[in-house]
Amino acid sequence: MKNTQKQQARRMVRRSFTLIEIMIVVVIIGMLAALVGPQIIGSLDKSRVQTTQAQLVNLKDAVQRFYMDCSEYPTSLDDLMTKTSNSKWEGPYLDAKNLPKDGWGNDFIYNCPGADGQPFDILSYGADKTSGGEGYNTDLSCWL
Repeated sequence: MKNTQKQQARRMVRRSFTLIEIMIVVVIIGMLAALVGPQIIGSLDKSRVQTTQAQLVNLKDAVQRFYMDCSEYPTSLDDLMTKTSNSKWEGPYLDAKNLPKDGWGNDFIYNCPGADGQPFDILSYGADKTSGGEGYNTDLSCWL
């Protein structure tokens, strides 16, 4: 009986992991995360730019529909959602309850008149939230 108890005790000890085995697994997981992490983050930034570009197209179309109905450009993007004093207003011009945000969660910038002879501009300042920049920090416009 004593031999059986000793064998069972050895099996119990054998079944648990040692600290070294656990550390090796943690190191392997860390190495995998270091290799895969930057690729996932790059994909996120790319999708934010694509989302922002799609929202810019939607906003540009809504502003142009507003102009077609009211014969003037909106004074702000809020005019696309709420009735203005213009009697020709046929909105809302967006299919959302709130104005969309850019891919980084920021409000779009609307200027009327726009730069470079454009009647209006809708801008996103990108990831850095300031004018200018390169890569994912570059400014995105509805006219690009």
